[in-house]
Amino acid sequence: MTTSTAGSAVSFVPPAPPRADTTPMQPTISRKAVAAAIAGNALEFYDFVLYAYFAIYIGQTFFPVAGEFGSLLASVATFGVGFFTRPLGSVLIGAFADRVGRKPALILTVVLITLGTLGIAATPGYATIGIAAPIIVVVCRLLQGLALGGEVGPATALLLEMAPPGKRAFYTSWQLASQGLAVAVGGLFGVIVSSSLSPQDLASWGWRLPFLFSLVLVPIAVYIRRSLPETLGHNEGASTAQIVGKVFGQQRRWVVLGVLMMMATVVSSQFGNFMATYAIKALKLPPAVAQSSVLLAGLLTFGGALFAGWLCDRHGRKALMLLPRVALALAIVPMLVWLHSAPTAGTLFVVVGILALLTAMSGAASLVVVPELIPIAIRSTTLSLVYAIAATVFGGTTQLVVTWLMAVTGDPVSPAWYIVATSVISLIAMAMLPETRDVDVTK
Repeated sequence: MTTSTAGSAVSFVPPAPPRADTTPMQPTISRKAVAAAIAGNALEFYDFVLYAYFAIYIGQTFFPVAGEFGSLLASVATFGVGFFTRPLGSVLIGAFADRVGRKPALILTVVLITLGTLGIAATPGYATIGIAAPIIVVVCRLLQGLALGGEVGPATALLLEMAPPGKRAFYTSWQLASQGLAVAVGGLFGVIVSSSLSPQDLASWGWRLPFLFSLVLVPIAVYIRRSLPETLGHNEGASTAQIVGKVFGQQRRWVVLGVLMMMATVVSSQFGNFMATYAIKALKLPPAVAQSSVLLAGLLTFGGALFAGWLCDRHGRKALMLLPRVALALAIVPMLVWLHSAPTAGTLFVVVGILALLTAMSGAASLVVVPELIPIAIRSTTLSLVYAIAATVFGGTTQLVVTWLMAVTGDPVSPAWYIVATSVISLIAMAMLPETRDVDVTK
């Protein structure tokens, strides 16, 4: 089967036995460059998802709304606000990476997310400075979203373009794996502070400690990102408007299918990030147990993404997109029913582990397919937009939707049906995408 990307023919063939890619690649990426790409990515996602882990305490500090779910709803709504500047970041920073290079764009994103994290960690609560507190937090979330909107495209493009022959999917899967690493480290800090502090101290100031820790790592992230190689290779002098015009003019089909394909991944991922809050509010489990489940989810996301990338290089991308997502759509409702009939640490860990593993495997394959379909000159912007739109429209609203569903229905299993519905839509989009293992990504 033949399709067209940006006017050049690309051939797609059925999966074949493992062998090296048939197209010439750029020089092989070093381990140091991979570490630089994923370390900064992990730091940025760590800063972003920390908010989800401590949503209860952030809500109590900055959003003193009445009712059992009032402050939590306000807190997760603010969490969602951070997604709404992602499309802007994807356009500005993604196009910057396609015009100037991947390396300067990735340094810029680290600086931006640091400013947002510093604001959240250092802002006094509502009781101290009044309405200024939630306003500052919202602005900081917007800044974090801007940075993350421009992070995924350049980081993924760099890994894809510098991967050794026959290992594109495995190297690209480090992008999602580094997000799992961020979740694991955030979960580890959650366990430490939840176990070490009294509930009063945790709610008063202890939740700020993991945010402050990330600030210590920023100089290291900036330093190692300065050593990144540049893979863009040329600069045609196109403006941001011209690059975005090419994306929607020439790649509109892949943008739409890519957004729908990634919808289920971002919804499942955000529900996974919400599990710490979910376990405390809906299951009435201790905070340390809830945070331990987040640590487990991060580790399985890390391992599952890399395993899926390895399999994709041997058996193609489509099977790894479809099969884990089908399994999760079938399993999520009975898993949550079981969890609420036996709300123990053991059942929580099993459900969170399966959710994280299946989401990571399907998500890693999905994250490989989109950039492989896009020409190098607009690859960063296109992937940034696809990921940012999916994350904004679906991921950014997930925690608000599931919190609202539980509050309105009184049914703690109701979030499972949201995951089922989004999974069905994503499966249809996945089925419409071609196999991309043999695409030439150097053009």
